Amino acid sequence: MNRITELFKIKYPIIQGGMIWCSGWELASAVSNAGGLGLIGSGSMYPDVLKEHIQKCKKATTKAFGVNLPLLYPQVDDHLNIILEEGIKIVFTSAGNPKKYTSLLKEHGITVVHVVANKKFALKCVEAGVDAIVAEGFEAGGHNGFEETTTMALIPQIRKAIEIPLIAAGGIGSGETMLAAMVLGADGVQIGSRFAASVESSAHDNFKHQIVEAMDGSTKLTLKQLVPVRLIRNKFLNEVEEAELRGASREELTELLGHGRAKLGMFEGDINEGELEIGQISATIEEILPVEKIMKTIVQDYKRAIEHLYKLDI
Repeated sequence: MNRITELFKIKYPIIQGGMIWCSGWELASAVSNAGGLGLIGSGSMYPDVLKEHIQKCKKATTKAFGVNLPLLYPQVDDHLNIILEEGIKIVFTSAGNPKKYTSLLKEHGITVVHVVANKKFALKCVEAGVDAIVAEGFEAGGHNGFEETTTMALIPQIRKAIEIPLIAAGGIGSGETMLAAMVLGADGVQIGSRFAASVESSAHDNFKHQIVEAMDGSTKLTLKQLVPVRLIRNKFLNEVEEAELRGASREELTELLGHGRAKLGMFEGDINEGELEIGQISATIEEILPVEKIMKTIVQDYKRAIEHLYKLDI
């Protein structure tokens, strides 16, 4: 047992990322049933859909699970009301100021974790009173930090600056990378891309197959004039790159991005015109697997990596 397993009352210090269009009740409950902490990704859900997913997750698992709540979501207050009504006990917040809702959530007995990409916001999280921090490196998929700090550089910086439990994210999808994060100072890990390519992921099969086919260099951090996001290269990303090269304004890029690009790509399966948000670790994902198999493999490889370290003589 360590600080993360104790905090969430779980078997393994492995948290599933609350990814939009991927993290429905089936994925969250499967991860929780396998010994980790599953998260429902509320950022792609209308309030009534979030309520439905929470209720289905309750029926699918007796284990702890939580909700990932992007604070920039337009209906965040409606989501908060549902979270309180449904008695959710764990909330991961992201994409906003941790001070905004942390006190309210904690007043209702909720464990609060906030996602950051730099030391400055990690310290703000401590001031806000969060219970733990997710430090997400540049390798991660989806929306990312402007600083482009890698996980290997980020975790030691934040570990040195804070005392509360620290969860590493970005570029982690195996037992070996999990151990590396723990050695750097993390108490646990959050894994997104590996679970996006699971049987239980709510992502479209076309997107899952794109993850499996990804190689090194298949993803790129783009749209830095708006909000940085890591995507798989496709027709849409090529259009974005061309627009940026000719000096397109924020307004032009916003128009090009339009509405619903992420849903179009990840949920509806349009691999040409949609946003395909995934991390660099996708280059190591070779097949779509059930969550139970993914979790077992990560834990087994973690233990094997520890044994390997003991054999090294330096």
